Amino acid sequence: MTTSDSGQSGNSAKPGRKWRRRLAIFALKWGLVASIWGGFIALIFVAWCAYDLPDVSKLNEIKRRASVSLIASDGSLIASYGDLYGSAVALRDLPAYLPQAVIATEDRRFYSHFGLDLKGLARAVYVNLTQGRLVQGGSSITQQLAKNIFLTPERSIHRKGQEVLLALWLERNFTKDQILELYLNRVYFGAGTYGIDAASRKYFGHPAAEASMFESAMLAGMLKAPSRYNPLNDKTLARDRATLVLQNMVAADFIDQDVADAAATMTAPSVSAEAKGQIGQFYADWVLDQVSSYVGFSDQDLVVETTLDPVQQRAAEQHLSQTMAELGPKQNASQAALVAMTPDGAVKAMVGGVSYRASQFNRATQAMRQPGSAFKTFVFLAAFEAGYGPGNMFTDGPIRIGKWQPGNYNDKFYGEVSLREAFARSLNSVAVQLSEQVGRRQVIAAAQRLGITTPIGNDASIALGTSETTLLEMTTAYTVFANQGKGVWPYAISRITTRSGQVLYERGGSGPGRVASAGATNEMLDVMASVVDWGTGKKAKIDRPAYGKTGTSQNFRDAWFVGLTADLVTGVWVGNDNGAAMDKVTGGSLPVVIWHDFMSDVLANVPPRDIPRPTGGALVASAGAPVDLVPEISQPAAQPEEESGIGSLLDTILGGGDASPDSGTKKTAPADKKPYYQQREDQGRD
Repeated sequence: MTTSDSGQSGNSAKPGRKWRRRLAIFALKWGLVASIWGGFIALIFVAWCAYDLPDVSKLNEIKRRASVSLIASDGSLIASYGDLYGSAVALRDLPAYLPQAVIATEDRRFYSHFGLDLKGLARAVYVNLTQGRLVQGGSSITQQLAKNIFLTPERSIHRKGQEVLLALWLERNFTKDQILELYLNRVYFGAGTYGIDAASRKYFGHPAAEASMFESAMLAGMLKAPSRYNPLNDKTLARDRATLVLQNMVAADFIDQDVADAAATMTAPSVSAEAKGQIGQFYADWVLDQVSSYVGFSDQDLVVETTLDPVQQRAAEQHLSQTMAELGPKQNASQAALVAMTPDGAVKAMVGGVSYRASQFNRATQAMRQPGSAFKTFVFLAAFEAGYGPGNMFTDGPIRIGKWQPGNYNDKFYGEVSLREAFARSLNSVAVQLSEQVGRRQVIAAAQRLGITTPIGNDASIALGTSETTLLEMTTAYTVFANQGKGVWPYAISRITTRSGQVLYERGGSGPGRVASAGATNEMLDVMASVVDWGTGKKAKIDRPAYGKTGTSQNFRDAWFVGLTADLVTGVWVGNDNGAAMDKVTGGSLPVVIWHDFMSDVLANVPPRDIPRPTGGALVASAGAPVDLVPEISQPAAQPEEESGIGSLLDTILGGGDASPDSGTKKTAPADKKPYYQQREDQGRD
């Protein structure tokens, strides 16, 4: 190689080295600049996130909706509303597999990271990018705790930055066990429950310290999506999720595969009866709507002691659903409702429909329906108070009021009949004659005294129950005859206290006093006994004295039976929500079947006795609209069309009968009318 060749080679290498040196200096220079600016931006971001950080001294404060717990008459829990927190549980008091299930599923490196699981975060970012959607979350347990305690559910970069800062603060000020314990006691598990103990009690009926391995896995599985994976919404999905959690525990070396398999094959954990919401849901909703009228709106947890009898409630739901399932479809009857109360007005059972899950509309308290011949009770009461008696004779035959000609079922007339027979057979002609003779005003007054507050039309057809009312009001009105002629205000709340035991309300009253004379009450019991003994309600006969009245509205749209014994008064309604005609369903058919089976069941262990008969006592006004208390005896005379208030309605009103359709046109009334017992019950306090 020549000297010139060597020199050329050395000269060619120098420019390459210079270029690399310059590139390194450039990179170092701008890398330093970028680092400075990056640090500056990071500092600004931290400051931006930190300037409005929540006060960490409020770590132990819990901001939530006050809870309301409804308690049955036997002390059992009916339902809970609001946010429920269980007792704080120490980590050492929980079975080891419970926190392990949570760690294995939510944050497997919890005990090794510094508050942020960078590896888990990177994996979550990668999976979400490759899947093109949010599949995994990267928040550690510490971050979740920070979010649950201090932050709102808002999704933003600012909130995420605050979450990171608070997580680092938690890691610096608390041990890992303390953080995990706080998390388990504060995290949301669905159905309004916060904390592992509240969730275990809600779903399984026992404290978290008693949770099995599979129950623990199910609880841990809910954390990803509490509404989706809780056993109330989908037990199969909850079980599948719990099985996946068990596999996570195997992967984290907390348990071996044999243990996981054994736990997965165990009988599925039973969901507590209260959690299932199997009984009293219509009742619970009705009671909850009344709480604020007694104690106002409170930020305290409330315990509401109710009159509900779980045994009677279960029986009511069972017999109503069973009868409707077996017989309803055959007769085009899709809905039913039941109310049962003691003679003093304590509501022991209420069913507002065949399925609460399908419809929460309470047909016992909200549905306005025509009572049909069940309204004749008020006609006969007004007549007995005006001096008529069960033995008075009337002619059951064709009559005409204006253009209206009420008839009996199957157009059959019975000629000369006593009022007792007319009531037992539910003869329309006699009921209309009686109403016109006594005076419609007195019939309306009698209904209002007994507790009917819904509007009552002042026309001839009122005798046949064409004015709408609710099952609760009708049942309440009939309770008067089991209460020696004294009115009642139906009630469901006995006492309201705070969780610490402070009494906020305690029922002290009973009712408005006598609303039906002693003599008229006894005569009403006389004729109502005939209904059950041999009349339209004879299928209601049970092992003790029973009284009642059937009712059927025009075109078989509504069927009723309200019956009473010395211990219980029960009303049953059957119909369709859309007012469609049923297939010859009368008050003496499906409603009586439900009533008979329910009453036979719940009174089986109650010694038979008759209703005590009243003596003396002056009438007083009820909690309903003010009325004249002195009965007027109207002369038996046909009233002119203008005075009767029928007008053009007469052309559309048809006759009917019990054990058959009565008459009237179906109307829709507001379902949200507030019943009088929610407005006026305080009048009954001592």
